[in-house]
Amino acid sequence: MVTDRAEEQVRLRETLALIAPGTPLRDAFERILRGRTGALVVLGRDATVDDISTGGFELDVPFTSTGLRELAKMDGAIIVDSNKNQIVRAAVHLMPDHTIPSDETGTRHRTADRVAKQTGFPVISVSQSMQIIAAYVGETRHVLEDSGRILSRANQAIATLERYKLRLDEVAATLSALEVEDLVTVRDVAVVLQRLEMVTRIAREVEDYVLELGTDGRLVSLQLEELITGVDAERELIIRDYLPRTRKKRGATEVLDELDALSGPELVDPTNIAQIMGLATTELLDGAVAPRGFRLLAKVPRLPGAVVDRLVDHFGTLQKLLSASIDDLQLVDGVGELRARSVREGLSRLAESTILERYV
Repeated sequence: MVTDRAEEQVRLRETLALIAPGTPLRDAFERILRGRTGALVVLGRDATVDDISTGGFELDVPFTSTGLRELAKMDGAIIVDSNKNQIVRAAVHLMPDHTIPSDETGTRHRTADRVAKQTGFPVISVSQSMQIIAAYVGETRHVLEDSGRILSRANQAIATLERYKLRLDEVAATLSALEVEDLVTVRDVAVVLQRLEMVTRIAREVEDYVLELGTDGRLVSLQLEELITGVDAERELIIRDYLPRTRKKRGATEVLDELDALSGPELVDPTNIAQIMGLATTELLDGAVAPRGFRLLAKVPRLPGAVVDRLVDHFGTLQKLLSASIDDLQLVDGVGELRARSVREGLSRLAESTILERYV
């Protein structure tokens, strides 16, 4: 059931992208709204669609916004092919299974709801009386809003994301300093993961706004990209650094899925995050933990991932890496003198800068 719901949300997002501002379909629907005629459009055709279609006439002409607008002046539904580049039928009377439950009251919306559920294709209903565009995808009904309203909410979400990202940067910098000093506790790790998850969730909300805004959301999209660059990588690196070896078989993806499943109130409690990581219970949040070094090594320039893995496997902890000499580093396969010197100098600079940022 969860999988079906997730698949339906993916289909809804794909549909919203097709009818976002700036697309030919959205242009057609807005023309229909301005003309106050209404429309019912099925975005796809197969045997099931043909079975519930009566009357009308075959067209098979290239899709254009003006063409769809003119056809909407007639009674009946319009059927567009699955590739959204041909209008294949018009003035169609749709007769979906009347036993399919629907909460809609208007004839056009009720038909759109049942057709979407029966065929699996997205159905768009443009209401003449209510002046709205509604997309029906499976069990979901989504009413398209004015771009100005969506943009206002998107800007509010971006402002919230900026505040949360600023706090994330602060706790991440503190964690880096504590790692160098070997003073990390379970609580420190849980707080950073908590902030990373919060930032990720807000970013997803903004992504939905950007998707629905279409071409009107370009600036919001640029702001979002700038704010969340590196966040996904940071989440995975922290999990790889601190996930107990006895639980490593789960992998970062499974841990991230479990974090994603936490409700808002559950996410606020760092104990829940620590338990998902397998680090501690409530009584042990202040217990010491040691990073392996993935996160700090990722900041060393031009260091391949395979070499990072071998360095971590060889030394085991960040503290051993920080204390390793150039000769010690050369014992690792793939690390010659030049790379060993680069790693040694890179780690030293990073350790010095993180300590200075914390205390200066």
